[in-house]
Amino acid sequence: MFGLDPWQFWAIIAITGFAGFVKGAVGFAMPMIMMSAFSSILPAQTALACLIMPTLFTNIQQAFRFGRAEVVSSIRSYRWHIAMVLIFICVSAGFAAAIPQGWMYLMLGVPIVAFAVWQLSGRPILLDMHHRRRAEIVTGIIGGLYGGISGIWGPPLIVYLLSTGASKSEQMRVQGIVFLLGAIMLLVAHLFSGILNAQTLPLSLILCIPAFLGMQLGFALHDRMDVVQFRRWTLILLVITGLNLVRRAFSIGF
Repeated sequence: MFGLDPWQFWAIIAITGFAGFVKGAVGFAMPMIMMSAFSSILPAQTALACLIMPTLFTNIQQAFRFGRAEVVSSIRSYRWHIAMVLIFICVSAGFAAAIPQGWMYLMLGVPIVAFAVWQLSGRPILLDMHHRRRAEIVTGIIGGLYGGISGIWGPPLIVYLLSTGASKSEQMRVQGIVFLLGAIMLLVAHLFSGILNAQTLPLSLILCIPAFLGMQLGFALHDRMDVVQFRRWTLILLVITGLNLVRRAFSIGF
């Protein structure tokens, strides 16, 4: 089975289904779950290849779930954040080898955990409408800078959406759009790098099936959650994401 033992194949099928379920429920964390689990049972390059197509496919599902018109509207509304992310991914990518990754993960993970824990404590941070444009640009720059260096650009967007009180559907859709753009960049990059090749591409495509099924179950749960539950679970997952970044920082070293 694609050069894998049967237990490995069925394990990554189950992991992908679960990751899709989480993404369908709260809109993010799929690559984190897949990469963390895959890296313990697969070679690093195979693990990365396996998540590329399911990530692309599920972000298309997520972004276009409410229709094309809503996607266009969200792109217009969040155009500054999206533009800053794309521009600064390109700007910072060239410095990836020169900046210690451990420090980058630590400087991203600690503020994310602090923000999420503060929000969970019942003292929400809400942005004044007059400062939204500035915050949108700043979080886009931060996301882009970290994205080009570490491949992670989602958390600053989630922090921004939570701080502006975005609705469930808007948060899901905007996350899907921004993550989709990143997934396209990842696909193109690794078609050229050779990580996606004749052996790994079919396996990555197969994993779109459990990812799709997991997303559908996650969407069903998402639709049943009220705004308070959705925000609470988003914050809990954001804490886990931040702690995982801190863990990676110490595992890489400074």
